[in-house]
Amino acid sequence: MSSTSNTKSKSMPPHHYHHHQQLLCTRTHQIGALLLVVGTFFFTRLFDHSFAPCTTTTSTLLRASQSQFFGPHAWPEQGYGSQLSLKIYVYDAAEIDGLNQLMYGRDGKITEESCLKGQWGTQVKIHKLLLKSRYRTRNKDEADLFFVPSYVKCARMMGGLNDQEINQTYVKVISQMPYFRLSGGRNHIFIFPSGAGAHLFKSWATFINRSIILTPEGDRTDKRDTSAFNTWKDIIIPGNVDDGMTKDGTTVVQPLPLPKRKYLANYLGRAQGKAGRLQLIELSKQFPDKLECPDLKFSGPDKLGRKEYFEHLRNAKFCLAPRGESSWTLRFYESFFVECVPVVLSDQTELPFQNVVDYSQVSIKWPSSQIGPQLLQYLESIPDKEIEAILARGRQIRCLFVYASDAEPCSAMQGIMWELQRKVRRFHHSAETFWLHNGSIVNRNLVEFSKWETPMPLP
Repeated sequence: MSSTSNTKSKSMPPHHYHHHQQLLCTRTHQIGALLLVVGTFFFTRLFDHSFAPCTTTTSTLLRASQSQFFGPHAWPEQGYGSQLSLKIYVYDAAEIDGLNQLMYGRDGKITEESCLKGQWGTQVKIHKLLLKSRYRTRNKDEADLFFVPSYVKCARMMGGLNDQEINQTYVKVISQMPYFRLSGGRNHIFIFPSGAGAHLFKSWATFINRSIILTPEGDRTDKRDTSAFNTWKDIIIPGNVDDGMTKDGTTVVQPLPLPKRKYLANYLGRAQGKAGRLQLIELSKQFPDKLECPDLKFSGPDKLGRKEYFEHLRNAKFCLAPRGESSWTLRFYESFFVECVPVVLSDQTELPFQNVVDYSQVSIKWPSSQIGPQLLQYLESIPDKEIEAILARGRQIRCLFVYASDAEPCSAMQGIMWELQRKVRRFHHSAETFWLHNGSIVNRNLVEFSKWETPMPLP
């Protein structure tokens, strides 16, 4: 020991010296500390595994909202973010001349109730849910986004508006929206819920080509050279499944156990002259015991009721969803509610909420060029145990296809809100807007935005 150490030891009072000896790290202390570290590591790993997903498949399936639906996964953090902060202004039918016609037809005779059914029902449902949404604001100046309600698909189908009237009325409405002009429409939301997509508004490419379009339709190039869907700004929404199949409690029909299903696969729909559908109908004639393609009547005395339709749909292990007039089909979404594995036969289809749903875990996509006996052979090779696993994963995510309040932990509206938040910009501009050194916005005549008058001539 050095002289310095001796000096310190001798000058230290006995009780302090004794305490100092107790603080020295002995071999016993070192071993104890090591055991503590090892034990902590072991129990931490054990705790982590106890709360980890059962399989890798499930963990990649859906990073979604509440544990009671999706297991202990961080949804929406991994798919969207950690906070949903959004303010949406919903235009009132009475505040803009022409908006009432886009909703209720030229004579005001179209009703919301009559428009709730069918593929265009989302136009009404989303509008009504936004009116009750916690993200709704009545102050245009604080709004992140603006929702333009219209029921034009329904109004057109029921004779309330024709194509020319739809086009002229949309243009008239847009000319009375200063906030639309302020952003060039970039923060305005329109819904086009059918296979026609935004083409229902014939001048869409001129007037709303920068706006956010909600549609189930991701491709519409079979009859037109230009698709109205843009992955950068638009949002794919789920189709409108019959409420009787999505409600809580007893649904219109219940799924059948796999062994009790009569067919391997089915296709329920009209041929419409489309190659894939015609091929399936011919295939069902070759293999009537495996593939059901009934001649469905959607009108007249032999019309198939909704209960009978879903009873047919649930009677197969695989529900085939080929392309029709457009790339999407409602059967894809309906399949989840009768617990039939959807088989997509539409190469260019777009699916909703791909930030959080891994569709390879809950469905099958098969090349439309390979529709034939080889498709049935492939489906027949899949064991029931694997089919059950796919259906179980489908049950976890199908709530995202239900149009319920965005306050629900899982709903189509919850997913749409997260998608909309990704479209919010801090800054907007258009060819009609200019700004000065103090940040004030003016038009080309140097009139400040607060003094813009309507209607405004459209470019």
